[in-house]
Amino acid sequence: MALCSDAAMVLYYDIAGDTADHDDWHSYEHMHERLSVPGFVRATRWVATAGAPRYMVIYEVTGTGMATAPEYLARLNNPTPWTGAMMPRFRGMVRGFCTVAAGAGFGLGHAALSLRFTPVAGGEAALGDWLARDVLPAMASRRGMAGIHLLQPAPPPPMTKEQALRGADTPMSWLLLATAYDPDALQRAAAEHLDTAALERAGAAPEIVTGRYALHYTATALEAARMPANPPLQPDRHRDAGVRR
Repeated sequence: MALCSDAAMVLYYDIAGDTADHDDWHSYEHMHERLSVPGFVRATRWVATAGAPRYMVIYEVTGTGMATAPEYLARLNNPTPWTGAMMPRFRGMVRGFCTVAAGAGFGLGHAALSLRFTPVAGGEAALGDWLARDVLPAMASRRGMAGIHLLQPAPPPPMTKEQALRGADTPMSWLLLATAYDPDALQRAAAEHLDTAALERAGAAPEIVTGRYALHYTATALEAARMPANPPLQPDRHRDAGVRR
């Protein structure tokens, strides 16, 4: 597998108001907090270049059991003041823990293609086998590509204070995530191997959500362990573009 683990928490959402403020909160405070929870491995934030919503965030974790891990739930039920102020601005949150069911290729490219879909009833095994056997290896073999993965959702995580502040999340569907260091190569690979008609013939329901994303920010648990968290900011310092320490 090209990902750092065999499970991930994936989020899609938009933000009301200033997105730069969200990006600052997410980079300055939130990612370090999440990556300090045992079982979190790497975090990546992506911003849409085509399609919606604006953000795709992926936390690679040691297992889907992280959804109910006590230390993780303690963070979710005791949000920081900045997180508490940010949560009501989230819009259209789709969130879920997933198992990495199949993978091909190596590495993480800066361009990503996201396909979210649901198998037709009874077609789960055939669709998963076709993607794992035929589609992922074929895409990974092309020049310019990096890692390609099929993720399948675990049961929805429990309601927490953070979720209550932003509203109930929409559960995650199946997800195919492909990355490349060459965006044009990614587009060509998707056109040849992942057109909507082929997916539907293989057993995907017609409601397929496609998005293209660019890597915006990434960090690992190893980095978080080596660097202390940034000091908390008072609300009047959130928009300060100068020195904060």
